[in-house]
Amino acid sequence: MKLRLPFHAWMLLPITVMGVGFCQPVDAEVKLPNVFSDHMVLQQGQENKIWGKGNPGESITLTIADKSAKCSADPQGNWTTKIPTLPVGGPYTLKVAGSSTVEIKDILVGEVWVCSGQSNMQWTINASNDPDLEKLSANYPKIRMINFPQVGTQEPIWSHDDRKWMVASPETVGNFSAVGYFFAKQIHQSTDVPIGMINNAWGGSACEAWVNRDILTAEFPELIARWKGTESEYEALAAKTDLTPEQLKKRDQLKNNMKGNSRPGNIYNGVLKSHLGYGIKGAIWYQGESNAGRAYQYRKLFPRMIKNWRDEWGQGDFPFYWVQLADFQAEKTEPADSDWAELREAQTMAMDVVPNSGQAVIIDIGEGKDIHPMNKEDVGRRLARWALANQYGKQIDYQSPRYDSMEKVDGKILVKCKHVGPAWRPFDVNEIRGFTIAGEDKKFFNATAKLLPDGRIEVSSPSVSAPIAVRYAWAQNPICNLFSKNGLPLTPFRTDDWPGVTVGKE
Repeated sequence: MKLRLPFHAWMLLPITVMGVGFCQPVDAEVKLPNVFSDHMVLQQGQENKIWGKGNPGESITLTIADKSAKCSADPQGNWTTKIPTLPVGGPYTLKVAGSSTVEIKDILVGEVWVCSGQSNMQWTINASNDPDLEKLSANYPKIRMINFPQVGTQEPIWSHDDRKWMVASPETVGNFSAVGYFFAKQIHQSTDVPIGMINNAWGGSACEAWVNRDILTAEFPELIARWKGTESEYEALAAKTDLTPEQLKKRDQLKNNMKGNSRPGNIYNGVLKSHLGYGIKGAIWYQGESNAGRAYQYRKLFPRMIKNWRDEWGQGDFPFYWVQLADFQAEKTEPADSDWAELREAQTMAMDVVPNSGQAVIIDIGEGKDIHPMNKEDVGRRLARWALANQYGKQIDYQSPRYDSMEKVDGKILVKCKHVGPAWRPFDVNEIRGFTIAGEDKKFFNATAKLLPDGRIEVSSPSVSAPIAVRYAWAQNPICNLFSKNGLPLTPFRTDDWPGVTVGKE
């Protein structure tokens, strides 16, 4: 049926109905990604990057307190600017004005940290020790957190509109990252400044999923090669329209893999890119379980991931602190090789090549029966020690004791460690547990360890007359008990560099 209207009615219709050639662009509303929302925290002591979308070429004005900034949208409608440094505190309101106006309210200025990694960082207060007690006391309106969704894709996600900043309260804190919350609470209580936590952790994620794929293609081609067959198979099936039921099932399985948390670059694009560049103080990280079978590769991959983040964040070598893998599965009473021990070693080695970094050792607070130990408070507090000492000038112990050197004397090995503090403290019993020793045959035996007056550790075994190597806590779930007097566990280590079980695994 043809539309028939009188002439004067046609004159009232929008120009776009009368002819494509006369179409005018409809004004696009000013929009910001979801990381900019009510209750957010801006990083103190620096200009903070703000970005969004609008009409191509339009002028954008930002005002907050007595500060302002202006910029223009590019031909695609994207704009970015920086707002001047603001005093700590608040609350502030940010107004972003262009063809429309956006107001973001209840903004605080303080310290912003990213909490990232896999499930042990994602683990919530609700799933940790004493959630009922923790929620009863969670009246911290100056602690805020934003939880990002788990989206895996090779195309960058600009915004996750349904995720906003939350204020810590008994009603909200149960869904906070437990490690992130306990870290934030310790920093807040110690400094009395607002704390914002950006939680983007994804359970089961592999390190390579957090890295720009272009970097992996150039420097870790073996990681890309592992996925080429899967990607090609999916693309072939996706291009067909006459699939059998078996092929449809296979296609759907492959499609899920394409969106997963292990595909190179998937989390970098699907999660990280949406807030990469937001003003931060630093990052805390808890990941490695998914890469344990490729621990030697992790020696290079993990530091490269950190460099990738720092390069693209544009804030220099910001602090980056991580959690070493906890103890897990059955305790080992006899010496053996271990991929988890090698992953811990790779994590420790990263401190020597990554500036402004550190490691929280938690070999004492895992659970053999559960890969997700419920004690997240001690994890957050050990990470907070690093930040409090290095970023906030607090005079506290923060680094676990770590192997330094060894000396062979009369059929024994004397081990020297650094960062011990005032003294050693064996836990539970006076007997030091966790050392093994080997000779030229590379066969390890449980060893006797004794503390010397100068702080060195004398290690020996009647089964090894001429020892050349010592290991400590070298197992997936080692029996070990040596701490500094201030309660920080000795970092698992080995003095040898004999090839491990993950050599060549890519």
